[in-house]
Amino acid sequence: MAEFFKTSVIWVVDFHYEGHPRRWYKALRSHEDPQQAMMEQLQDLYGKRATLVSVRRATEEEELQYLRGDTPKNAYCPTGR
Repeated sequence: MAEFFKTSVIWVVDFHYEGHPRRWYKALRSHEDPQQAMMEQLQDLYGKRATLVSVRRATEEEELQYLRGDTPKNAYCPTGR
């Protein structure tokens, strides 16, 4: 994909929620600090129940999964809501 028109970057966010591993794909603006942004978002959503493990740039395959809407396992609650 041509980089010159992209204003965001896809990141893979691994974290633990109540001790269980979870993964998100997140699109953030190119100039944002992904580590800080994800720490703040997890804190806002889950407080002390979530712990950030790692944030890394998505591979090409992961970017395609994100664009197709294929979410990683454990992205949503088990009830599907």
